[in-house]
Amino acid sequence: MSKRVVVTGMSVNTAIGDSLDGFRDALMAGRSAISQWKAFPTDRVYSKVGGDLSHYDVDAKLASLDRRLPADVFKRLKNLVKRVPWTTKLTMLLAADGWLDAGLFDAGYDPHAQAVVVSGHNLNALYQYNSRQQFEEEPDFIDGMTSLYSLDTDHAGCVSEVLQTRGPIYTMGAACASGNVALRSAIDEIRHHGAETALVVGAVLEFAPVDVHAMAIMGAISFQSFNDDPARASRPYDTKREGFVPAHGGATLVLEDYEAATRRGARIYAEVLACAASSDGNHLPQPSEDGQAQAMSRVLRDAGLAPADVDYINAHATSTPLGDLTELKSIKRVFGDHAFKVSVNAPKSMLGHCCWSAPTVETVAGLLQMRAGRLHQSINIDELDPAVDLDVCRDGPVERRVRVMLKNSFGFGGINCVSLWRNHEA
Repeated sequence: MSKRVVVTGMSVNTAIGDSLDGFRDALMAGRSAISQWKAFPTDRVYSKVGGDLSHYDVDAKLASLDRRLPADVFKRLKNLVKRVPWTTKLTMLLAADGWLDAGLFDAGYDPHAQAVVVSGHNLNALYQYNSRQQFEEEPDFIDGMTSLYSLDTDHAGCVSEVLQTRGPIYTMGAACASGNVALRSAIDEIRHHGAETALVVGAVLEFAPVDVHAMAIMGAISFQSFNDDPARASRPYDTKREGFVPAHGGATLVLEDYEAATRRGARIYAEVLACAASSDGNHLPQPSEDGQAQAMSRVLRDAGLAPADVDYINAHATSTPLGDLTELKSIKRVFGDHAFKVSVNAPKSMLGHCCWSAPTVETVAGLLQMRAGRLHQSINIDELDPAVDLDVCRDGPVERRVRVMLKNSFGFGGINCVSLWRNHEA
């Protein structure tokens, strides 16, 4: 039998909270993370709004970890935070926070059996953009470490240095499905490659203005109606939705072999039952009902569960006119009549779209809801799209005992990846 894999630690950083309790409470209160961008000038960019973390107090977060981390770990973290680009700082802080939450600093595991998987690609986009601008002005004034700090792998290397893990480290890029694809690889590290723990880091994507403007020109993101009303811009299932809202956000999941976690008396948040992927055979950002349904069907089959076993779907639901309806059609194809008994909600209605890290951030949100027995509202549904006929938690938080959660993630390039979770307390 395959090893059972559980989550024993988590961390999160979004514009509505950087602690698990604060994040959960903000979700339940229906708070929006969306504001006007401050990370870069928007005078030449059509879309002015997003989930902005650029003014996040890195020093305060670092100080909050002092004396909670082993002294040598904190020293390495502090020294690296001084030097690396902004988003890499956030990656290390998230990793240290998640490792601490899991109680792994004194767990006694072999560091050679500890893996780190970072999700995403082109993570330091604004750093690279600014470096190129500096190069055009005066080449010798660019950051001397640009050739290293521009690499996504530096995120994994920095985490490994801080935590002193010696097992495999790497990044997994799969557009907006990256977090779930990284999860899939981390599960494999435990089930098939001898890892006792595997840290999944959903790194914060640092948008550059060219990225945001290009997405607006493509018609993928909101820019026509809500630049002066940011909190209402992300509105899955509403008739006035006009595209997703890019957002900063990151999270970690600490995976552990169930038997090992039980032996050390670890707190277990949930068990990950399976993680399945598919592709659409189409590189364009055109969601496919066939591809999404294939991934959902496969994850149920891999876990040995029936559609009727699922209580809650943590939706991809990006707030695009086509994407939201395609996902609901896929759900109805896979779940049949049971689709009308499942609760569905849209974390992006509050968080915006954290892109590569969205599956990880939203999984943390889903697991917190599952443990609380309470699902957050999908906000900003002023006028429900008549084609939406499932329970999308429109009218406020929903009290619901959740035994099994399905988490959807779909990315540009026809990439689909779906995970399935069981409540350890149910």
